[in-house]
Amino acid sequence: MDKCVIELKSVSKSFGDLKAVDNFSLTVNKGELFGLLGPNGSGKTTTVKMLTGQIKPSKGEINVLGINVLKDPINVRELVGIIPELESPPSFLTGEEYLNFVASIRKIEHAESEIDDWFKFLEFGNERKVLCKDLSRGTRQKLMFAQAFLHEPAVAFIDEPLINLDPIMQFKIKSFLKDYTKKGNTVFMTTHVLEFAESICTSVGIIHHGKLLFTGSIKEIKDKKISLEKFFLEKVNK
Repeated sequence: MDKCVIELKSVSKSFGDLKAVDNFSLTVNKGELFGLLGPNGSGKTTTVKMLTGQIKPSKGEINVLGINVLKDPINVRELVGIIPELESPPSFLTGEEYLNFVASIRKIEHAESEIDDWFKFLEFGNERKVLCKDLSRGTRQKLMFAQAFLHEPAVAFIDEPLINLDPIMQFKIKSFLKDYTKKGNTVFMTTHVLEFAESICTSVGIIHHGKLLFTGSIKEIKDKKISLEKFFLEKVNK
Protein backbone atom coordinates (compact mmCIF):
# COMPACT_ATOMS: atom_id res chain seq x y z
CA MET A 1 0.00 0.00 0.00
CA ASP A 2 1.19 3.52 -0.74
CA LYS A 3 2.53 5.35 2.28
CA CYS A 4 1.46 8.97 2.69
CA VAL A 5 4.43 11.22 3.50
CA ILE A 6 2.84 14.65 2.91
CA GLU A 7 -0.66 15.53 4.08
CA LEU A 8 -2.62 18.77 4.22
CA LYS A 9 -6.06 18.74 5.84
CA SER A 10 -8.39 21.69 5.17
CA VAL A 11 -5.51 24.15 5.22
CA SER A 12 -6.06 27.88 4.72
CA LYS A 13 -3.70 30.83 4.96
CA SER A 14 -4.75 34.47 4.97
CA PHE A 15 -2.68 37.63 4.88
CA GLY A 16 -5.11 40.29 6.05
CA ASP A 17 -8.04 40.21 3.64
CA LEU A 18 -6.11 38.11 1.11
CA LYS A 19 -6.77 34.37 1.30
CA ALA A 20 -3.58 32.96 -0.26
CA VAL A 21 -4.58 29.31 0.33
CA ASP A 22 -8.23 28.37 0.68
CA ASN A 23 -9.35 25.10 2.33
CA PHE A 24 -6.58 23.03 0.75
CA SER A 25 -6.49 19.23 1.25
CA LEU A 26 -3.88 17.01 -0.37
CA THR A 27 -1.90 13.80 0.13
CA VAL A 28 1.38 12.83 -1.53
CA ASN A 29 2.72 9.29 -1.25
CA LYS A 30 6.22 7.91 -0.90
CA GLY A 31 8.09 7.77 -4.21
CA GLU A 32 5.99 10.40 -5.95
CA LEU A 33 7.38 13.29 -7.94
CA PHE A 34 4.53 15.69 -7.32
CA GLY A 35 4.15 19.01 -9.09
CA LEU A 36 1.99 21.81 -7.73
CA LEU A 37 1.06 23.88 -10.77
CA GLY A 38 -0.45 27.32 -10.91
CA PRO A 39 -0.10 30.84 -12.30
CA ASN A 40 2.03 33.40 -10.47
CA GLY A 41 0.35 34.41 -7.23
CA SER A 42 -1.82 31.30 -7.04
CA GLY A 43 -0.56 30.14 -3.62
CA LYS A 44 2.24 27.72 -4.58
CA THR A 45 5.05 29.30 -2.58
CA THR A 46 2.78 29.90 0.42
CA THR A 47 1.91 26.20 0.40
CA VAL A 48 5.58 25.17 0.38
CA LYS A 49 6.38 27.57 3.21
CA MET A 50 3.57 26.06 5.31
CA LEU A 51 4.69 22.51 4.50
CA THR A 52 8.20 23.32 5.69
CA GLY A 53 7.13 25.17 8.84
CA GLN A 54 8.35 28.58 7.68
CA ILE A 55 4.89 30.10 8.13
CA LYS A 56 1.88 28.86 10.06
CA PRO A 57 -1.48 28.13 8.44
CA SER A 58 -4.47 30.19 9.54
CA LYS A 59 -6.31 26.90 10.00
CA GLY A 60 -5.97 23.23 9.18
CA GLU A 61 -3.42 20.48 9.83
CA ILE A 62 -0.19 19.61 8.01
CA ASN A 63 1.85 16.43 8.44
CA VAL A 64 5.19 15.62 6.79
CA LEU A 65 6.81 12.22 7.37
CA GLY A 66 4.25 11.65 10.10
CA ILE A 67 5.23 14.83 11.96
CA ASN A 68 2.75 17.58 12.73
CA VAL A 69 4.43 20.59 11.14
CA LEU A 70 2.60 23.13 13.29
CA LYS A 71 3.75 21.42 16.51
CA ASP A 72 7.30 20.51 15.47
CA PRO A 73 8.51 22.58 12.49
CA ILE A 74 12.19 22.32 13.44
CA ASN A 75 12.14 18.52 13.33
CA VAL A 76 10.53 18.66 9.89
CA ARG A 77 13.19 21.04 8.56
CA GLU A 78 15.92 18.81 9.98
CA LEU A 79 14.61 15.86 7.96
CA VAL A 80 13.57 17.34 4.63
CA GLY A 81 15.44 19.16 1.88
CA ILE A 82 14.30 22.65 0.89
CA ILE A 83 15.13 24.74 -2.17
CA PRO A 84 13.42 28.15 -1.98
CA GLU A 85 12.35 30.07 -5.07
CA LEU A 86 14.88 32.80 -4.28
CA GLU A 87 18.35 31.35 -3.76
CA SER A 88 19.77 32.60 -0.48
CA PRO A 89 23.14 31.15 0.57
CA PRO A 90 25.04 33.29 3.12
CA SER A 91 26.87 36.06 1.25
CA PHE A 92 29.91 35.99 3.56
CA LEU A 93 30.73 32.29 2.96
CA THR A 94 32.23 30.58 -0.06
CA GLY A 95 30.23 27.80 -1.68
CA GLU A 96 32.53 25.21 -0.15
CA GLU A 97 32.26 26.78 3.31
CA TYR A 98 28.48 26.86 3.03
CA LEU A 99 28.19 23.17 2.15
CA ASN A 100 30.57 22.27 4.97
CA PHE A 101 28.42 24.36 7.31
CA VAL A 102 25.29 22.53 6.14
CA ALA A 103 27.04 19.18 6.64
CA SER A 104 28.00 20.11 10.21
CA ILE A 105 24.50 21.34 11.06
CA ARG A 106 22.99 18.14 9.66
CA LYS A 107 25.66 16.04 11.37
CA ILE A 108 26.81 14.40 8.11
CA GLU A 109 30.04 12.57 8.88
CA HIS A 110 32.84 12.46 6.32
CA ALA A 111 30.91 14.80 4.00
CA GLU A 112 33.97 15.86 1.99
CA SER A 113 33.45 13.30 -0.76
CA GLU A 114 29.73 14.05 -1.00
CA ILE A 115 30.48 17.77 -1.32
CA ASP A 116 33.09 17.06 -4.00
CA ASP A 117 30.54 14.92 -5.87
CA TRP A 118 28.00 17.76 -5.89
CA PHE A 119 30.53 20.28 -7.21
CA LYS A 120 31.36 17.83 -10.00
CA PHE A 121 27.78 16.85 -10.78
CA LEU A 122 26.52 20.43 -10.96
CA GLU A 123 29.68 21.57 -12.74
CA PHE A 124 30.71 24.48 -10.53
CA GLY A 125 33.81 23.14 -8.80
CA ASN A 126 35.92 25.98 -10.15
CA GLU A 127 33.76 28.38 -8.13
CA ARG A 128 33.80 26.47 -4.84
CA LYS A 129 36.04 29.08 -3.16
CA VAL A 130 34.13 32.11 -4.49
CA LEU A 131 32.04 34.08 -1.98
CA CYS A 132 28.32 33.38 -2.42
CA LYS A 133 27.63 37.10 -2.94
CA ASP A 134 29.86 37.00 -6.04
CA LEU A 135 28.25 33.93 -7.62
CA SER A 136 25.83 34.20 -10.53
CA ARG A 137 22.15 33.49 -9.85
CA GLY A 138 22.40 30.18 -11.68
CA THR A 139 25.42 29.10 -9.62
CA ARG A 140 23.71 30.13 -6.39
CA GLN A 141 20.80 27.94 -7.39
CA LYS A 142 23.16 25.01 -7.98
CA LEU A 143 24.55 25.58 -4.50
CA MET A 144 21.06 25.59 -2.97
CA PHE A 145 20.26 22.38 -4.84
CA ALA A 146 23.37 20.72 -3.43
CA GLN A 147 22.60 21.78 0.16
CA ALA A 148 19.05 20.43 -0.09
CA PHE A 149 20.12 16.95 -1.17
CA LEU A 150 23.42 16.69 0.71
CA HIS A 151 21.82 14.59 3.47
CA GLU A 152 19.74 12.51 1.01
CA PRO A 153 16.35 13.49 2.47
CA ALA A 154 13.35 11.19 2.17
CA VAL A 155 11.29 14.25 1.18
CA ALA A 156 12.46 17.35 -0.70
CA PHE A 157 10.53 20.55 -1.37
CA ILE A 158 11.59 22.59 -4.40
CA ASP A 159 10.10 25.93 -5.43
CA GLU A 160 10.59 26.49 -9.18
CA PRO A 161 13.54 24.07 -9.67
CA LEU A 162 14.69 25.17 -13.13
CA ILE A 163 14.68 28.93 -12.74
CA ASN A 164 18.09 30.45 -13.71
CA LEU A 165 19.52 27.14 -15.00
CA ASP A 166 20.72 26.61 -18.57
CA PRO A 167 19.24 23.81 -20.76
CA ILE A 168 22.12 21.39 -20.12
CA MET A 169 21.80 21.73 -16.36
CA GLN A 170 18.00 21.53 -16.58
CA PHE A 171 18.37 18.13 -18.26
CA LYS A 172 20.74 16.92 -15.53
CA ILE A 173 18.39 18.07 -12.78
CA LYS A 174 15.40 16.40 -14.42
CA SER A 175 17.28 13.11 -14.69
CA PHE A 176 18.46 13.36 -11.10
CA LEU A 177 14.96 14.00 -9.73
CA LYS A 178 13.49 11.09 -11.69
CA ASP A 179 16.17 8.72 -10.40
CA TYR A 180 15.84 10.07 -6.86
CA THR A 181 12.14 9.31 -6.62
CA LYS A 182 12.57 5.88 -8.24
CA LYS A 183 14.67 5.02 -5.17
CA GLY A 184 11.61 5.60 -2.98
CA ASN A 185 12.21 9.23 -2.06
CA THR A 186 9.57 11.91 -2.58
CA VAL A 187 9.85 15.29 -4.29
CA PHE A 188 7.25 18.04 -3.98
CA MET A 189 7.91 20.84 -6.41
CA THR A 190 6.12 23.94 -7.61
CA THR A 191 6.33 25.22 -11.15
CA HIS A 192 4.45 27.17 -13.76
CA VAL A 193 6.47 25.52 -16.56
CA LEU A 194 3.94 22.97 -17.75
CA GLU A 195 6.23 21.22 -20.26
CA PHE A 196 8.67 20.49 -17.46
CA ALA A 197 5.96 19.14 -15.18
CA GLU A 198 4.52 16.93 -17.92
CA SER A 199 7.94 15.43 -18.68
CA ILE A 200 8.95 14.65 -15.11
CA CYS A 201 6.05 14.46 -12.64
CA THR A 202 4.19 11.31 -11.67
CA SER A 203 1.29 13.35 -10.31
CA VAL A 204 0.21 16.98 -10.18
CA GLY A 205 -2.10 19.38 -8.41
CA ILE A 206 -3.51 22.54 -9.98
CA ILE A 207 -3.98 25.57 -7.74
CA HIS A 208 -5.58 28.89 -8.68
CA HIS A 209 -6.53 31.78 -6.42
CA GLY A 210 -5.54 29.59 -3.47
CA LYS A 211 -7.98 26.81 -4.33
CA LEU A 212 -6.95 23.29 -5.32
CA LEU A 213 -8.80 22.59 -8.57
CA PHE A 214 -7.39 19.14 -9.39
CA THR A 215 -5.10 16.39 -8.14
CA GLY A 216 -4.24 13.25 -10.07
CA SER A 217 -1.60 11.38 -12.01
CA ILE A 218 -0.03 12.50 -15.25
CA LYS A 219 -1.21 9.18 -16.70
CA GLU A 220 -4.78 10.08 -15.82
CA ILE A 221 -4.46 13.30 -17.82
CA LYS A 222 -2.76 11.59 -20.77
CA ASP A 223 -5.51 8.98 -20.83
CA LYS A 224 -7.89 11.83 -21.66
CA LYS A 225 -5.89 12.34 -24.88
CA ILE A 226 -5.11 15.89 -23.85
CA SER A 227 -1.88 17.74 -23.10
CA LEU A 228 -1.16 18.98 -19.59
CA GLU A 229 -1.11 22.54 -20.96
CA LYS A 230 -4.62 22.27 -22.39
CA PHE A 231 -5.92 20.47 -19.29
CA PHE A 232 -4.39 23.15 -17.05
CA LEU A 233 -5.86 26.02 -19.06
CA GLU A 234 -9.30 24.41 -19.02
CA LYS A 235 -9.16 24.16 -15.22
CA VAL A 236 -7.92 27.67 -14.44
CA ASN A 237 -10.13 29.40 -17.02
CA LYS A 238 -13.41 27.92 -15.82
